[in-house]
Amino acid sequence: MALTNAYVQIYGQLLDFFKKIAEGQAPERFTRQHLKDLGFRSSNHHALIPLLKALGFLSSEGIPTSRYHEYRSTAQSRNVMAEALREAYGDLFVIKERPTDTDNAIIQGKFKSTHNVSDHVAQLMAKTFFSLLSLADLNEVTPPKPKPKKPSKEKAEEEKPKAEISEVQLPVPPGLHYNIQIHLPATKDIEVFNAIFKSLKEHLIG
Repeated sequence: MALTNAYVQIYGQLLDFFKKIAEGQAPERFTRQHLKDLGFRSSNHHALIPLLKALGFLSSEGIPTSRYHEYRSTAQSRNVMAEALREAYGDLFVIKERPTDTDNAIIQGKFKSTHNVSDHVAQLMAKTFFSLLSLADLNEVTPPKPKPKKPSKEKAEEEKPKAEISEVQLPVPPGLHYNIQIHLPATKDIEVFNAIFKSLKEHLIG
């Protein structure tokens, strides 16, 4: 998470400042001279540039980012600001998902403990945050969807469609089966055996 230490003393002018950003063209590089051109000539206004960098509106070199350009669209400016606040002040949203003025004390305490600043500076940080919050619509920001996990090899094998195996049963005609046991007499007379097998052939086979 994150919690920027950027703040301004002229937090009451943030609404007008971002209105000027939305109304004018993005400069090639956002400088103090550009601040003066927008009508913010005081030395207290210089802190607006580090704040824009903390919000992701400017690169570290002061070049307007895609977020800066997107904010200039009035249809999505509040959504863009909400995204910027969630990135720059992520630690605060862990404490309170929808911060309000009633949370001012706990917000100030978080700034003071995180950045080891005085009560006065922590108050200015909190006021800067709440002024920016008035320019955002947190309801417009949806949390990123988790990426779908790839199924394991074993699970993928289980999920593969299995071929249906149909059992083919051949019709078996009904019938009777006999098990005949013949006990031959203990004799060496071959004629006895011939007579027995002849009788079997006539009555069972023939």
